[in-house]
This record gives sequence, C-alpha cells and structure tokens, in this order.
Amino acid sequence: MNRLLQAQDCPAAIAHVAGGKEVPQISGTVSFFTHPEGTLVVADIYGLPIPEGPCISPVFGFHIHEGAACTGPDFEDTGGHFNPEDCLHPHHAGDLPPLFGNKNGHAYLAVLTDRFSVPDIIGRTAVIHQDPDDFMTQPSGHSGMKMACGVIRAI
Repeated sequence: MNRLLQAQDCPAAIAHVAGGKEVPQISGTVSFFTHPEGTLVVADIYGLPIPEGPCISPVFGFHIHEGAACTGPDFEDTGGHFNPEDCLHPHHAGDLPPLFGNKNGHAYLAVLTDRFSVPDIIGRTAVIHQDPDDFMTQPSGHSGMKMACGVIRAI
C-alpha cells in the first residue's frame, strides 16, 4: 500500500495531552492510526515553552511510557519508557523522535513505527519531556522533567 493516511482514515486511539504544574499551557493530541506497516503516530501540540535567543530551537523528548496515569506531582505514575522487549535506549518500543517546536510553541510530528501496535499502547501514556532525548543515556536519554502527559485511549 503506497499511502500513509487518507481523509477517511480515523485514529484507533488518542491521547489528549495536558501540561503539568510547571507548564500548564501545553495542550494537544497524539493520535495513533493502524497501518499495514505498523502504527502511524501523529502529534499536534501547542503551548510548548519557547527558549530565548536566535539560535535556540525548542526540542523536546517524546515517548510512550509504561504507566497508565498522568498523576503524581511530576507525572511519576507514568513510569519508564514502554519497553516490553527490555531493550537498551533508544531501542525501547516507546522511544519516538523528538518534537521540534516553532517560535509559537507549536509542534507537529507524524512518524510511522513498527515498534508497537495500537493495542499494545492502549492505557499507557504519551509524555513530553523538557529536554531533547540524547539517544544514548540509559535508561531514558537524559530527556529531563516530564512536562506534559496524556493517557492513550481507544476510540
């Protein structure tokens, strides 16, 4: 099949993402579409913090976490990265490319992955971190504080 998404396609799951106490203005959705080659993940996020300076781009770690709730003072109940195969970072099933925000604090990402299927992640959490993932540090890529979270629910 030579297509990723057409107008009639509906997501199989969605996470409504909201910022925590440090950045409550963050909001958006992460949608998950079943695809013949895996799962299409589409993130549309607003209100991301904008760093000052002309050569500083807002880049944020983005992962699926194993936990089932966006609770705890700093989203502690999200647990670690979704990693059913016990792989080293950045090969966890829940490791995703970073979100690149623009000067208005908006980020949009669409990525096709075969690391998980939609049923694998229902009830887990989509998490945005304050720092970019370095793709090396174990176990989580040194991506910093969990800024925003949403529970993944079937549609």
